[in-house]
Amino acid sequence: MKHHFETEAIRTQTERSQYLEHSTPLYLTSSYVFEDAEDMRASFADQKVRNIYSRYSNPNTSEFIDKICKMEGAESGYAFASGMSAVFSTLAALLNAGDHILSCRSVFGSTQTMFKNILPKWNISTSYFKIDEIESIERLIQPNTKIIYAESPTNPAVDILDLEALGSIAKKHNLILIIDNCFATPYLQQPIQFGADLVIHSATKLIDGQGRVLGGITVGNAKLIKQVYLFSRNTGPALSPFNAWVLSKSLETLAVRLDRHCDNALKVAVFLESHNKVNLVKYPFLKSHPQHQLAKKQMKAGGSVVAFEVKGGIDAGRQFLNSIKLLSLSANLGDTRTIVTHPASTTHAKLTEEERLQTGITGGLVRISVGLEHPEDIINDLNQALAF
Repeated sequence: MKHHFETEAIRTQTERSQYLEHSTPLYLTSSYVFEDAEDMRASFADQKVRNIYSRYSNPNTSEFIDKICKMEGAESGYAFASGMSAVFSTLAALLNAGDHILSCRSVFGSTQTMFKNILPKWNISTSYFKIDEIESIERLIQPNTKIIYAESPTNPAVDILDLEALGSIAKKHNLILIIDNCFATPYLQQPIQFGADLVIHSATKLIDGQGRVLGGITVGNAKLIKQVYLFSRNTGPALSPFNAWVLSKSLETLAVRLDRHCDNALKVAVFLESHNKVNLVKYPFLKSHPQHQLAKKQMKAGGSVVAFEVKGGIDAGRQFLNSIKLLSLSANLGDTRTIVTHPASTTHAKLTEEERLQTGITGGLVRISVGLEHPEDIINDLNQALAF
């Protein structure tokens, strides 16, 4: 029987041990024993589905993967030590030397660095399309194009891409569509419904939700995941059992937390939109957002991240951060604590000014990951920090 999202998040568990525990225990073991020589042979020959070594699989990791697969409507998945190890390992597993990626220009800074500096070592090239130029994608497809890669909402400018349009293009040209769903989480958006082949999460963010552990996961088409699994099994980016246990527990409260995150974020966005020191505000469920209707089609709510531009450019952005008293200055997001970041001087500082502007990052752009504090306290701190 298929259950609601919240029920699956709570009731998907590993099989109980002889102790009949109510809550899944930690399986802190690196390896597993075999009954006899034949059991060991069959296990290593993949004739049995069982745990062999925790770099391959572990009960805690498997529970976490099973939950995300159910939430995303995916066939299979593999969990990683971090979000970026999920991105790299997924791409490395599926690409060969000479292949080509077609990526949205607005992606996370480390992902851009990978496209620009790391993958070219293996003669893997990347071309870019802007968030509002999806109609140009087909013109950018080359004979060696293999993957379309995008985030929605984007980091850090909080733009929305038409996932259904991307899915149609990928299917038409027999390309693999990979969507980074980190900002939305599977509670707010399921890209597979719109045609994505694979979905990636930095579980470090909202999936954990309390800034405690690192983790990443890729889920989707079983044949593609098998390639990702075989690559990762031999290269070792596996998620630790402890972190998997924490993340699986975190998923039990994801829906409740996201409802509050989204309520707070919308209130913060409305406040900022009316402030005279702010040029513009980007939040998917604000009517002023350029892709507001598209966001409502694809997402259950607007998420926890608000982007806004302080009047006065990069110096004003830094001055604003230096004036924050209650909120946190951190590179993370998706925490219970509200976090304020200035992308131009931090997460995207390694990009050139031209590259930043192409991704919508102006000197005064500030990204706020709205937490679970009382919204009045968040707004009051933002208000006093803007009084310059």
